Amino acid sequence: MKIRVAVGLLACVITFPGCGREKPAQKPLTPVRVSAVETYEADPGVRYSANIVSYTQVDLAFKSGGYIQTILQLRGADGRMRNVQGGDRVTKGTVLAQVRQDEYREQVNAAQAQFAKAQAAAEKARLDFERASSLFSTQSMTKPEYDGAKARFDEVRADVKGAEASLAQAQTALNDCALKAPMDAWVLKRSVEVGGLVGAASTGFSLADTSLVKATFGVPDLAMKSVKLGDMQTITTEAVPGEFRGRVTAISPSADPKSRVFSVEVTIPNPRNQLKAGMIVSLALDKGRLPRPVSVVPLSAVVRPREGPDGYAVFLVEERDGKVVARARDVELGDAYGNMIGVTKGVAPGERVIVTGATLVRDGEQVRLIP
Repeated sequence: MKIRVAVGLLACVITFPGCGREKPAQKPLTPVRVSAVETYEADPGVRYSANIVSYTQVDLAFKSGGYIQTILQLRGADGRMRNVQGGDRVTKGTVLAQVRQDEYREQVNAAQAQFAKAQAAAEKARLDFERASSLFSTQSMTKPEYDGAKARFDEVRADVKGAEASLAQAQTALNDCALKAPMDAWVLKRSVEVGGLVGAASTGFSLADTSLVKATFGVPDLAMKSVKLGDMQTITTEAVPGEFRGRVTAISPSADPKSRVFSVEVTIPNPRNQLKAGMIVSLALDKGRLPRPVSVVPLSAVVRPREGPDGYAVFLVEERDGKVVARARDVELGDAYGNMIGVTKGVAPGERVIVTGATLVRDGEQVRLIP
């Protein structure tokens, strides 16, 4: 039996040279992006890019549904009247659009008639109750008859209150046919057209109040000591000449899990509407002079080493025999400079570190460079 097995295996080897030595599938190389270690010599009044957003923004929705009957008309740049649109300025209380009111007026009229009927019934019940009270006081009416008159009076008074509430509800629905601007604001977007059918809670307009704006930007944890609530900040932008002064009004209590930065908001007065939502502005933190140049890497290059989770490391890339290999190297970090962070020990200017995909590779692993 053993001889037969040996012969069979020998035949397998002779007939199929690859038998028993199947080649494993090759793992695809991890794509990474690299950046050279730089030398930072500039003034450490580190500049951050910030995004301008409206201090108050609201989506106006209809409470009463129906067909759009009218939309606010304004004179356009060509001198012709047109519907209000994005970029127009509106004042508080202005009717921006109105739903057809016929059905709601009929509901108001029906509620008014019901209310009048309830009032008439209440007046009759009141007179009957007063007469019953007078007769009962002279013992000319029995107690059950008196109690019946009082019960009818109480009942119709409740009917009056119910009819009054229905009338108020119908009147409110009629008033809600008009969509009004709740503040002086800029129209960001109009989502309705004359003749269109809208339901309750359908958004008609998006408005923004830009008398105050917010500049939002991200700060790494090592720079958080430079930001405090109430601090004054100077904001500049290439789009508008001059400087704008604002105050830090909000600091996120936790860092973004992806970018690892804390969100900061600076509120800026904007009475002349020079700063527009979506503009990119810049501001500086930590003004002073650097005593000497420092090596810096992007924040995204820094990882926690697997062997020492309390420290920091970066992955450098080396080329060997035409292959690109990732090598882990422990580093000591210094201060943060915007989106860069100083490295006091571990790397030298010019060395290439992985800035995208650093958390996906291992020491000694072959990688694929992407532009």
